[in-house]
Amino acid sequence: MYNLEGKVALVTGAGRGIGRAIAKALAKEGATVIVNYGGNEAAAQETVDSIEADGGSAEKYKCDVSDFAAVGEMIQYVVEKYKKLDILVNNAGITKDGLMMKMSEEDFDSVLAVNLKGTFNCIRNVSRQMLKQRSGRIINMSSVVGLAGNAGQVNYAASKAGVIGVTKSAAKELASRGITVNAIAPGYIDTDMTSVLSDSVKETVLSAIPLGRMGAVEDIAEMAVFLASDKASYITGQVISVDGGMNI
Repeated sequence: MYNLEGKVALVTGAGRGIGRAIAKALAKEGATVIVNYGGNEAAAQETVDSIEADGGSAEKYKCDVSDFAAVGEMIQYVVEKYKKLDILVNNAGITKDGLMMKMSEEDFDSVLAVNLKGTFNCIRNVSRQMLKQRSGRIINMSSVVGLAGNAGQVNYAASKAGVIGVTKSAAKELASRGITVNAIAPGYIDTDMTSVLSDSVKETVLSAIPLGRMGAVEDIAEMAVFLASDKASYITGQVISVDGGMNI
C-alpha cells in the first residue's frame, strides 16, 4: 500500500509498545529500520527479531535521546553505514506522574529531557543530512494530553505540548528543502503504560472516548507509515489526533 522500499528509518524508543509497532509497520512496507532503545536491550532485540522473521531488515542501536552528543553519534553511524536517513520517528518517551504540588524538580526535568529535548536532539542532528538530501520525513509523537492537559501529568503534558511547538516550527524551517515534519497525538492506547491503570480509571477513560474503546498500537503505526510515505508529501506542520474522538 505504501512503498517504502529503499528507505532508511530511525525509530526512537522502538523496543516496545507504539515504537515497536511503528518499526514493524515501516519495515513491512520495505524500509530498513534502526531500532533505537535506551535501556531494554532484550525488548529491542525482540523488535528486530520480529521484523527479520517477517522478511524485513532492522538493527538495534542503544542511545539515550536526552544526550545531544550521543544522538549525534547515532545519526552519524546510520548515515555512514546506509549513506542516508529518510525517516525519523521521535517516539521515545517516559512518564513520572504526580500532582504538581508534590512533583519533584527531578521528575519534571527528566520527563522534559527525554520527551522534548530528545525530540529536539534528534531533529537537530538529522536535519543536516535531510537538508543535504533535499528530502525527509520527521514524525514526532505528541499526545492528547499535550493538547488538553491532564491532572497529575503536568510534566508529561508540558513535554508533549512542547513537541507540538517544535513540530510546527521545524516544519516551517525545513519545508523549502522537501522535508515534512508532523506530529501524531495518540489518545489512550492499549500499551504497557496504560495496562497499569485501575479498572475504575479505565472506565472513566472509556466514557470520554466517543468510539468507546482504547486504541491499538497499530492505529498509531498506520498513521506513522502514511506520514512517512509519498502519499503524505503535501502534509506538514500538522498535529493529527488518533484518539477515538477524545479531543473533539
